[in-house]
Order: sequence, then C-alpha cells, then structure tokens
Amino acid sequence: MEYPASAAERKLAQAPHNLFVSGLFLINLTMTPAVIALKLGLAGLLFTLFCSASLLAYIYLRSRKPAVWYVAAHWRLAWSHSRILLLGYSISAVLILLAWLVSLTAHEASMGHIMWTAMTRIALVPTLIFVMVTAVMGANAVGVAGRGEVPEKISKIFPPPAN
Repeated sequence: MEYPASAAERKLAQAPHNLFVSGLFLINLTMTPAVIALKLGLAGLLFTLFCSASLLAYIYLRSRKPAVWYVAAHWRLAWSHSRILLLGYSISAVLILLAWLVSLTAHEASMGHIMWTAMTRIALVPTLIFVMVTAVMGANAVGVAGRGEVPEKISKIFPPPAN
C-alpha cells in the first residue's frame, strides 16, 4: 500500500528495520559463532540469547508506542519479523532440550558429552536459518519503508487513520 509519507517519516520508518538487521548480524551471526569458537558453553549461548531477547523486547515495546501511523506500521512490521525469529529460537530450544535428555541417557559420561556437543550444534541450525530468512525480510523492509509503502498484511491489521 502506498502512503504519502514525508522524507523524514520514511527515514524514521527505516529505523526499526535497520535496528533489527543490525542486531541479527551483530548478535546472532557474530556472537554465536564466537561463543562456540571460544568454547564458552551454554552460559555464552544464554548471554547471546539474552542480548537478542533484549533487542526483540525493545522492538516489541516500541511497536506499541504511539507514533505517526506510517512509522508505527513499520515498527509493527519489524515486530512481525521478530516473531518469526522467536519461532526459530523456540525450535532450537526444543532441540536443545531433546539433546540434553538424550545425553542423560548415555551410559558413559564421555559419550554423553559427545552427544550433547554434536546435538547442540545441530540444534542451532534452525535459528541460523531463521536468522538468514529474517535478515533478508528486514533488508527488504528497509527498501519498502524508503519507497513509502506499507505491506498489505500490516495495513489490514493496523489500518491507517481515516484522514
């Protein structure tokens, strides 16, 4: 949907998408591999998850804050991309839980450690896939905001003002 947004409004509408994509690259695609390479373990992964969750919480809270409709619509679009990322986190969390349960069934501690390590690496794959998908969606949304457009699904859920 085309919206007659000013240049300033378009720039403000790009901010949530830039924030989201920057967070994906800085937190998910930089910190997570660093945590694995430095062997910081579960505590390092939880710190990365905390940083990402903090960013997503900010996007959620900001999407509920009153603003010019066009800008608010793009904050809501960024939140919808965040929910997709949260789905990836949820799938990985379930797989990590399964990895933990399977590693508990090992007869030897060393075998349990090997199973835990291998399965947690596999469990991170859904999150990485969702990170890549939402990064493309967020980067596309930057262009959409710059052109003065709002996706139809957002304008249906969050209709523009009558005037």
